Amino acid sequence: MDFFTRQDHARRNTKWLVAWFILAVVLIIAAVYLVVAVTFLRSHYEPGTVGWLWNTKLFWGVAGSTFAIIFGGTLYKMADLREGGGAVASMLGGKLIDPKTADEDQRKLLNVVEEMSIASGTPVPEIYVLHRENAINAFAAGHTTNDAAIGVTRGCMRLLNRDELQGVIAHEFSHILNGDMRLNLRLIGIIHGILGLAILGRILLRTGSSDSSSRKGGNPLPLVGLALLAIGSIGVFFGRLMKSAVSRQREFLADAAAVQFTRNPSGLAGALKKIGGYAAGSRLLTARAEEASHLYFGNGLGEAWFNLMATHPPLDQRIRAIDPAFDGKYPAVLSIEAQERQNAGIPYEPAGKAAKPSALIPALMDWDRESADIAAGEFVARVGTTSPKHLEYAVNFRASLPEKTLHTLHDPIGAAATVFALVLSSDPKVQQEQRQIIQREFGDAVEAQTLEMRGFLAAQDATARLPLLMLTLSALRQLPPADYNRFDTSVTALVEADCEIDVFEFTVQKALRRHLAPQFKPAGRSVPQYYSMRPLLPDCAVLLSALAYTGHANRSDAFRALTAGLPQLRAGVTGISLLEPEQCGLGPVDQALDRLALAVPQIKKNLLDACAHTVAADATIKPAEAELLRAIADALDCPIPPFLKGL
Repeated sequence: MDFFTRQDHARRNTKWLVAWFILAVVLIIAAVYLVVAVTFLRSHYEPGTVGWLWNTKLFWGVAGSTFAIIFGGTLYKMADLREGGGAVASMLGGKLIDPKTADEDQRKLLNVVEEMSIASGTPVPEIYVLHRENAINAFAAGHTTNDAAIGVTRGCMRLLNRDELQGVIAHEFSHILNGDMRLNLRLIGIIHGILGLAILGRILLRTGSSDSSSRKGGNPLPLVGLALLAIGSIGVFFGRLMKSAVSRQREFLADAAAVQFTRNPSGLAGALKKIGGYAAGSRLLTARAEEASHLYFGNGLGEAWFNLMATHPPLDQRIRAIDPAFDGKYPAVLSIEAQERQNAGIPYEPAGKAAKPSALIPALMDWDRESADIAAGEFVARVGTTSPKHLEYAVNFRASLPEKTLHTLHDPIGAAATVFALVLSSDPKVQQEQRQIIQREFGDAVEAQTLEMRGFLAAQDATARLPLLMLTLSALRQLPPADYNRFDTSVTALVEADCEIDVFEFTVQKALRRHLAPQFKPAGRSVPQYYSMRPLLPDCAVLLSALAYTGHANRSDAFRALTAGLPQLRAGVTGISLLEPEQCGLGPVDQALDRLALAVPQIKKNLLDACAHTVAADATIKPAEAELLRAIADALDCPIPPFLKGL
């Protein structure tokens, strides 16, 4: 399955969850009504009669109240998780890693996650460590790549070598790319709702037990509470069934994707074998582990009574799918404390090979200085896919950054200075005006840091700019709200200083607003609103016209480019013509992308295919065009890894 098919499959799974949810609600309502009828109606009828089984008024009262409890519980939990992956990580006891951390294990984890982000073309997610959990486990959570978080237990961080940790993180990135995260968060909310009656049952049981009248037999609340606890088992059953239906097969797929990504099956297999040979295994101790059990890399709970209800496939099956020669024996793994005693005085040596830092970052691809040989038909296939070559580049890219540059990227103010450097003009007069803006808003030190980063960037290949921009996002999320507002205003002022916005400046602004604004200026979560291309044709005309003008000096060439892209929309397109340049500037393109982002995956696939054919109408994709294509794909929540020669 390609990226869009996987996304569409995840969306269809949501419909199945709704169906299971409705069935669970119906059964729960029926059970609650039966308990209430037995408790309050049966005594009013002659023994042996069944007239008490139905009372219309009581039924609708029970149904309304039960539905309100369930639906209210679901809405409450979904609102509680509206901040995305960070909310889940905090719920489980995770602590956010400081990008400037000096802890060697945390730096190893940070390096691996950043490498995966560069290789997959996604922003660096927030990274949390569950310091109280010595088990080997991890998870990815979030609504989109904007609010994604990766959580790793202390045991996972400390006990796995670099190759094994890389396999685990690649597994979690597969969940990020495949649309699993949003589905998993919705499942947490749905299950919390159908478990609401069990919670109410506990409250009634405690209330009734503390009431003196209950001890004299005059209070039915303990009986009702006990019954609601029993009815809550229906919710537990359906909750575990839904988790199993969603999670088990997708774990196999994520394992396969991780091996394909890293081309190192021994890394992922080694992590799974360590879970099997470790006394703590992958079981989490937090009291809230059950709520997110379907998110984990390994089974975070005890063994399921029935394999049907397990959220994860058996460990040996997962290992044999990766390593067919596995003999079923797990090597013993020492505890963290035992390893610390054993390794006392021995410095940490990370596993795996990485390039030595150098002054020059390796180029993403050979652009032949002017163009890159990328076939338009291959462009869509690149979305949401990564390869060992991408990871190899990312490892070398990350390792080639000087330590001072890494420190700058990981510091919130340093990251802001890096962004300023990216949009600093080469025109001395414009640059002087921009420097005054930076000095006025952030002071002399940040201005000096901006110029220093500008000098560093000038020595690099142009294709290093986007990966560097993505590496700043993690630190920029830590800006205080007031500083973020100043930063956002300053970036706009810097971009507008020369009274025009070029393609790369648009890319920077779009990426920053897409990945940072949801945290600092929360808005409602977007859901697919367009299931047909037809209402989006005006937006397609804006976007494709803008792409047609990019790289084409005259209108006739732009028209031919547009004509090459239109058939790929596959919508029986009529009425779309080349717009005037002022009608498809970066402002209208920005608005069009916001609407197009609300389309279902198949529409996005056709749209990106049309974009690629429009850009490649002259048989070349220039660096500026490639940057714009990646910005468009990112705005549509369709991450594209770096363009590498030969891929």
